Amino acid sequence: MNVKTKGAICGIVSAICYGVNPIGKLVYADNVSTNSLLLHRFAIAAIIFAVVMRIQKISFKISLQEAKMLVIFGALFFLSSMSLFYSFKNISTGVASTLLFLYPVMVAIIMTIFFKEHLTARIITSIALAFVGIATLCYGGEITVNAKGIALVLISALTYAIYVVIMNKSVVNIHAFKLNFYIAAFCVVAIVIHSLCDNNISLQILTNHKHILVALTLAIFPTLIALTLLTVSVRCIGSTSAAILGAFEPLTAVLLGILLYNDETLSIQLIFGIILILSAVMLTIMPSTQKIKELRQIHQK
Repeated sequence: MNVKTKGAICGIVSAICYGVNPIGKLVYADNVSTNSLLLHRFAIAAIIFAVVMRIQKISFKISLQEAKMLVIFGALFFLSSMSLFYSFKNISTGVASTLLFLYPVMVAIIMTIFFKEHLTARIITSIALAFVGIATLCYGGEITVNAKGIALVLISALTYAIYVVIMNKSVVNIHAFKLNFYIAAFCVVAIVIHSLCDNNISLQILTNHKHILVALTLAIFPTLIALTLLTVSVRCIGSTSAAILGAFEPLTAVLLGILLYNDETLSIQLIFGIILILSAVMLTIMPSTQKIKELRQIHQK
């Protein structure tokens, strides 16, 4: 398996796992606070990462330079996660997740403005196809939006885009498990501080089996698996391509919305939107014409 294929597969699986985030809305009906849910999510994830690191004998030691980068990564992911989950209280999970997919465009813009990355016709076409697909998903059923919900999702998308870009451009090469252990640990600390600073927020210990299962699911799929594979994907194919592969995130979220919350209904528009998104993804991961020629020449030799 070549590096690009590995990066593409990791990016797709990461996006699918990150699209599981809307399952967290299941506990809102039981008056579980966002902070409490995310605290358990990241605490469980940090523990799992720590266990894996011990098994693989990965050192927990970090340098001062690494510590600075980890604080930045942790802060960005904390802000992105917190704003996304708060948005679930204002708009449907499917719409929130589709709007979150603005982050690939933000990544492309940041890379172009600050790092002078050249946008190829293929990347631009992929983004355009994905956007049309996302718009189709968004308007495929009845949606409820409000300004607060949209603003929260845009904050989530921007901070996630910056997170992806910095990960790609960071000169600090930290093992994926170590990187994400410290990100999860930082999020735990940040949530506790945030809760203590706001008198209107109270942290709850989850004892209900359903609540614990939801927190465990969030810890494993959109945290443990998604973060680890995103790290691998960005390092293999770059931040822009990895971000476009994130089209599977809203696709997963919309399907979950249909199954769990009846946020959306399966329709021709929805199916058409899914086809457009998959087309954008295939266009991103297909080898270029030049690459195909090179492979043919190698094969002929």
